[in-house]
Amino acid sequence: MKVNMSGLDRSIRIVVAITVVVLFWQGIIEGTLAYILLALAGIFVATSLISFCPLYAIFGINTCKIKK
Repeated sequence: MKVNMSGLDRSIRIVVAITVVVLFWQGIIEGTLAYILLALAGIFVATSLISFCPLYAIFGINTCKIKK
């Protein structure tokens, strides 16, 4: 897998995931929406850790700076 996510992109995904977890923990979001958002947060964390987003690959997006 080629890296296709920049550091800023990864940081934003981690912040969004932490926000969703905190909102769930505080009881602000609940029910089906909460579980969908928690699953999305898990995907955000996983893609941030490996610096690869499959959707970026499908659409040809690359936010990572390429050294020449």
